[in-house]
Amino acid sequence: MRDLKRLDDDKEYVPANVLARQGVAAVAGIAGGTALLAMGALPSIAGIVVGGVATVVGIGSLISKDPDDKKPGAVLTAAGFLAMASKVGIPVIRPLAATFLGVGAIGMLAMGVWNGIKFIKGLKKRSS
Repeated sequence: MRDLKRLDDDKEYVPANVLARQGVAAVAGIAGGTALLAMGALPSIAGIVVGGVATVVGIGSLISKDPDDKKPGAVLTAAGFLAMASKVGIPVIRPLAATFLGVGAIGMLAMGVWNGIKFIKGLKKRSS
């Protein structure tokens, strides 16, 4: 009952499930962005192999019956394909794929940091 009163009095109160979602999104964004940067920095053969494995795992997630696996599966499939395409010697596709891979990595890192900031602010509001 005390929590309900606090919720009415304080519009800044952040529910635990929102905090959990923000924390998971922060960790996933930062880890995913770091992984994309690492995939882009791999040498040719290793980049093709790692990209191929990521693509196969992503397709496996897309095929899964669980709807929560679909979005991460699509992202992983695209990242694996871009990693492979950035290592193949096709003149037009290689720099374009590398650019998309880098932009995706920076975007994921930025969203991870943003969710981390929101998580920390929400945690501080709950503790005060």
